[in-house]
Amino acid sequence: MSYEFIKTEKRGNILLVTMNRPEVYNAVHVDMHNEMADCWDNFAADQDLWVAVLTGAGDKAFTAGNDLKATAAGGSKAKMTSTGFAGLSSRFDLEKPIIAAVNGFAMGGGFETALSCDIILASENAKFALPEVKVGFFAAASGVQRLSRYIGRLAAQEMMYTGRTIGAAEALQMGCVSEVHPHDELMAKAMEKAEQLCTVSPSAVKATKRVMNDFAKRDGMAESIAYSREVIVDLAMTEDFKEGVQAFVEKRAPKWVNK
Repeated sequence: MSYEFIKTEKRGNILLVTMNRPEVYNAVHVDMHNEMADCWDNFAADQDLWVAVLTGAGDKAFTAGNDLKATAAGGSKAKMTSTGFAGLSSRFDLEKPIIAAVNGFAMGGGFETALSCDIILASENAKFALPEVKVGFFAAASGVQRLSRYIGRLAAQEMMYTGRTIGAAEALQMGCVSEVHPHDELMAKAMEKAEQLCTVSPSAVKATKRVMNDFAKRDGMAESIAYSREVIVDLAMTEDFKEGVQAFVEKRAPKWVNK
């Protein structure tokens, strides 16, 4: 598998995937979404790959989420994958586990990408937020659904309505990461966890995740995420949406008008 915006490496039965745009904190644009969707398709189809580890290039960011500068500039002419942010947030047919190794900032869609994984290991330096409301968006790539499910509705609402950032220790306490490790040990711990998963039956793990995926769908998650996409289309028509993106690009405080 060869890509422009991500790197992949096979290590036995483990696939290591690195989001590789460190110059923009691994922010994701349409072409990168589509590369990642193709990567997960290939991962699903490869019988010799049992588990994946997902991380970000560099020491500063897992991924900063949506590439707002690309959005403001009109972005790619390509159509975005139907499987959602990073090819994961709307995918309910992948039966192999993915471990997120969050090595820095996981903001907006970056946090949603981590939440779309099965196990989340964080560096002690990691930071998490769904700050979309600060730039006129909301967490439409499964953040509303997954964060409220993992940490409870009240705690999730406070985070999403304020857009505040939490550190790794608070994330662990709240229940939105699985483990926290010293920064220089994170990747070794992620690979150790992946190797642990390779010692159990891959067929049984797939069966377990198949039921977990079905449970999420029966619980209305897929429909709610689809509804989020409808709402973001309506939000994109507002003056506040346009102002938020423009203010971000111009590095100034937005002037909201509530319409």
